Amino acid sequence: MAASFLPGYCQGMNEKKSHFASGTAGLVLGTVLLGSLTGCVAYVDRPTQGSVYEDNTATFLVQDDYVYYPSYECYYSGSRHQFAYRDGNAWVSRPAPRGVNVNVLLASPSVRMNFHDSPAQHHATVAKQYPKSWKSPAGKRGDDHGK
Repeated sequence: MAASFLPGYCQGMNEKKSHFASGTAGLVLGTVLLGSLTGCVAYVDRPTQGSVYEDNTATFLVQDDYVYYPSYECYYSGSRHQFAYRDGNAWVSRPAPRGVNVNVLLASPSVRMNFHDSPAQHHATVAKQYPKSWKSPAGKRGDDHGK
């Protein structure tokens, strides 16, 4: 019935060229368009070998460097400027230690660790080797220890 009122309308619509590209060029164009609209999102639970930092000109790797404070069972990473410790059953990383003043913690006996991944991976061994009552021998501080 609509064709009788607009005799050339249906025929003209069928003859018009499509606005979408077809074939390989259309597939590539569609993929690029879809990729640019969706973006890229990544989630990292924790780094395994240091941290990767990026800026507009370069990408570089900074390895974690931990110092362990046995009296407080707390680690400090100089490259991250963060303290790592257990909070209940979870490991956390914070800009300040829990339950102790930073200056008091830094004045307590410490041991430089030589691992570069998460303290959670090594804490059981480190805590046995350096119990809470551990004192550094002959006043030495920051010797490379830990495996």
